[in-house]
Amino acid sequence: MKDVEAFTDGACRGNPGPGGWGVLLRAGTRVKELCGGELATTNNRMELTAAIEALTALKERCRVAVYTDSTYVRSGITEWLAGWRARGWRTADKKPVKNQDLWQALAAQAERHEVSWHWVKGHSGHPENDRADELANQGLEARLSQA
Repeated sequence: MKDVEAFTDGACRGNPGPGGWGVLLRAGTRVKELCGGELATTNNRMELTAAIEALTALKERCRVAVYTDSTYVRSGITEWLAGWRARGWRTADKKPVKNQDLWQALAAQAERHEVSWHWVKGHSGHPENDRADELANQGLEARLSQA
């Protein structure tokens, strides 16, 4: 099974507002960069989309270390997801889970692989996280230029 590192980030100008997502994938010496954006979104949706896109880009089952600066993504997938599913996609206080569509997509992609989830401090000089941030902003700008 191939070992892959995925560095993901989301960006939003206003929250909600136009947003972008960025991914740096690395398998050995091979590196692939991905980005995209939406005109009306939130930062959390872009963080989730980056993780989904990273895992979706992998065409075969891999052992993936996902690095994100989003505690929302890391906590959601590692701590909250099982409870949300058990409660019919409701939070502990019985409210609908926000971004349920993306959480379901992320869970489906994560189940295709062996994934470990890692949090990194954003904007702290972590080279791959900084590059994912640049890609997210590139995706945002590209989407704005198409509007």
